[in-house]
Amino acid sequence: MKRKSSIIKLTLIGVVLVIGIVLSVCSFSLPFSYYNYNSFASSIKLGLDLKGGVYAVYDTESAGVDNFESKLEGTQKRLQDLLVSKGYTEALVTIENKTRLRVEVPDVDNPSAIFELIGKPAEIEFVLDENPKNPVITGDHVKSAEGYYDSQQAAPVVSLELTEEGGKRFGEITADNVGKSMSIYIVTDGVRDETPISTANIQEAITGGRAQITMSGQDTQAAVDLASQIMSGTFDVKLSLKESSTISPTLGEQALFLGIIAGAVGLLLVIAFLIWRYRLFGVVATIALLIYAVLMLFFLSVFPWVQLTLPGIAGIILSLGMAVDGNIIIYERIRDEYRDGKSILASLHAGFKKATVAIFDSNITTIIAAIILIIFGSGSITGFGITLLIGIILSMFTSLVVTRGLCKYFTNINNANEKLYGLKRGKNYVPGQFEEEEEVTAEEIETTTAAPAGETEGAHQCAPFWTVFWTTSDSTPSRMTPPELTLQRPVSSSWPAIWPRNSRPSAQKKSAFPNTPASPLACRPRRQRSF
Repeated sequence: MKRKSSIIKLTLIGVVLVIGIVLSVCSFSLPFSYYNYNSFASSIKLGLDLKGGVYAVYDTESAGVDNFESKLEGTQKRLQDLLVSKGYTEALVTIENKTRLRVEVPDVDNPSAIFELIGKPAEIEFVLDENPKNPVITGDHVKSAEGYYDSQQAAPVVSLELTEEGGKRFGEITADNVGKSMSIYIVTDGVRDETPISTANIQEAITGGRAQITMSGQDTQAAVDLASQIMSGTFDVKLSLKESSTISPTLGEQALFLGIIAGAVGLLLVIAFLIWRYRLFGVVATIALLIYAVLMLFFLSVFPWVQLTLPGIAGIILSLGMAVDGNIIIYERIRDEYRDGKSILASLHAGFKKATVAIFDSNITTIIAAIILIIFGSGSITGFGITLLIGIILSMFTSLVVTRGLCKYFTNINNANEKLYGLKRGKNYVPGQFEEEEEVTAEEIETTTAAPAGETEGAHQCAPFWTVFWTTSDSTPSRMTPPELTLQRPVSSSWPAIWPRNSRPSAQKKSAFPNTPASPLACRPRRQRSF
């Protein structure tokens, strides 16, 4: 029954694995529909070094700025929102060395447009036209700006969300200046532009921290551009461009291709070694590694905050090596247990039990290192830490869960052929020396200890505590120092008896003590423990 069930389960696992591999590497169109499926591999977001694009590093002025860290984080978010609003959805803005902002925009066709947008962020001021010297509010008082087409007004609009202080101040100024005009200026290096980017009339007092600029006679793109200009002047800290560069996508494509080739060749060599060294256990390790690869591609494709970089590929290969190392530790433990004399099933049980602690400890230390890289690193270092963390967690899962289950199913099919698993006994092996003990249930004890027909119930009671059994060369009971010794616990329904197989007495042998019956386990057939 176990053999049939294991074959069915292994077949289902194989089918699911094949489907997972197809979904991971193949993109196709579903028949009789307009849906195009993108594989896991093609859905992975590539970093700047693999996909090409531009990057820029900005220094900040932290001297004399209160709550600098929170303001830097606010600037990071606003710059990110600015790039997304301009259509660069894969842009990444990160804080570097706690004082810098690194902007990466992969896969762009016009790098100059990016530098025009973020190359030199400016400040922004809202001023009354009758009093241009004193700004009403600045970019520090603006949380967000969004341009879109308003169907109710039938015109493009720019919606502004102000801070609590900015909303209060803006409400007071607009209440006192209804009917007057207000302009928005860009300020670069402390110098205000002569031409405002927008001028609007104050129609009513604007309270509640929200304002709206109606752009009648213009298109929606003009509203989006104005919102982007406003957002570019809302940064909480002053930025200065330190370095910038353009990366060719050709270089990234070559690096990605070579990385994939190196990973594939390495994986094939590892699989060949595992199968040669561990036979059927090597096949189990191969299946586990393929499952690991499918899961890795899946998580890299579904996590929106993961970008694959060249160091990230190195993290994947390193975690793959950790998964292989986990399987090798397990199999070597199994071989050690079998070499000492245990059966295949008992060796599996003991091998996994002893290897779990070692695998867990080694992977935990690597996880700690990956978390440190994620927290304190930046750019490609962070990408390496993220892929390493995901890979290590998946390698632990495949080594301790997937491999264990597959070994159980394979050994249920055949657990008698040691050559099939690459196992062999040690030179000092004594047959039966380390055979596993067999537990007896309470029901079996009650059955085996029942009094035979024609005898009273008291005639066959349990043996006294620690009854000693041994036999001499002439098969007669002896109280002398025994060549073979077996200890039997009290036999009762609440305390199971445990008998080593190699010293189980036969049905005809009696206790060395005349008033004790034969062992209740004497006539019970041998059983093998299931893994």
